[in-house]
Amino acid sequence: MSAADYRILATVVIAIHFAWILWVIFGWLFTRRRPWLRTLHILSVIYGIAVESFPFACPLTLAEDWSDRRGGITPYRQTFLIHFLSRLVYPNVSQALITWTAVPVCVFIVGIYVFRFRRRTPEGW
Repeated sequence: MSAADYRILATVVIAIHFAWILWVIFGWLFTRRRPWLRTLHILSVIYGIAVESFPFACPLTLAEDWSDRRGGITPYRQTFLIHFLSRLVYPNVSQALITWTAVPVCVFIVGIYVFRFRRRTPEGW
């Protein structure tokens, strides 16, 4: 693969990463009465809490780093899309602030599921 191919791959991976983050935050909006989707989202939220709370890298982050290196992407030579999405996925704030924000958001989402479960009907929750 050429450097251009790796740059395209880096763009695709960071777009997937951004979509994953949106899924973790907003997926609960699409899970009512869809047990398989609800299960997938709950597992995604738990994974999100783990990635933010423990010292291991997300596979999407590793894939981004790998494709960036192979594509010769440096902070000042990125394509617009990579630059823009990188700022959304990795804001210029401390890791501690991200963790202290992301984990409560995920816990809140788990609370939504607890609330739904407690108010479930025979048709589902």
